[in-house]
Amino acid sequence: MAGTFRFNITFMDSLLSALSPALRDLAERSIQQLRSAVAAYGSVCYANSLGLESMVLTDLIWGAVPEIEMFTVDTGRLFPESYELIDAIQQRYGRAMRVYYPSAEPLEAWVAAHGINGFRDGLGERRACCRIRKLEPFQRAVSGHRAWVTGIRRAQSASRALAAPVEWDEVYGLQKISPLLDWTDQDVRDYIGAHRLPYNRLHDAGFPSIGCAPCTRAIQPGDDERSGRWWWERADSRECGLHPRRKLAPAVLGSAAPVAASAGSGVPAVENTEAWDTP
Repeated sequence: MAGTFRFNITFMDSLLSALSPALRDLAERSIQQLRSAVAAYGSVCYANSLGLESMVLTDLIWGAVPEIEMFTVDTGRLFPESYELIDAIQQRYGRAMRVYYPSAEPLEAWVAAHGINGFRDGLGERRACCRIRKLEPFQRAVSGHRAWVTGIRRAQSASRALAAPVEWDEVYGLQKISPLLDWTDQDVRDYIGAHRLPYNRLHDAGFPSIGCAPCTRAIQPGDDERSGRWWWERADSRECGLHPRRKLAPAVLGSAAPVAASAGSGVPAVENTEAWDTP
């Protein structure tokens, strides 16, 4: 334990000291929230979606709160760049991130019944594909834990503006911890840039949100950030089901501001690329 404590102090001094005072304060508060979650719940896990927020959380968790178990889900249809990022993360930190995969039998049965790209045949087919490829492996991964960490931020939508730092997840029966709620997209990009963290290079090619390759495409400047995901569907159905949308009153919906791309930084603008929240 003493060795871990010394490592955490070194992390705080060597990495957080390079940040602006405001960003350092944000990072310190996020670390404290993560440590408090471990103290309160003991068994905490982080579902790494490989998005930009994930790069920040990976750095904070593996640098300062390594007790949190980190995993990711390989749906079997990811971009090559996503696999390259997994390798880059593990090379940087010298740690292996556990990877969960879909169960073979239900996936084989679904493909046999619907075809390799049958998710485009209807909303029910697409949600079934997400359930088999993503939700079931996620459920196995969080089983036995008392809390899981997510990268949602208030600035992303009117719904997420209502989120709390700690919430009970009724679907999976554990606490949901959101340590980046008060971070802006600029904060995320500045942190990544300050520490030269690896990130998915598709973000530099017009992909603000990255999921499975057949279900994700680049967007044009000015397009809605979610328009590249399941573009053949209505906008209000573009979720995988892991993070259900909140039902908002009309007044709240009317106050929602779109998330626009930012300029002037070497790190691309972020929408929220947490696949476990907005796959």
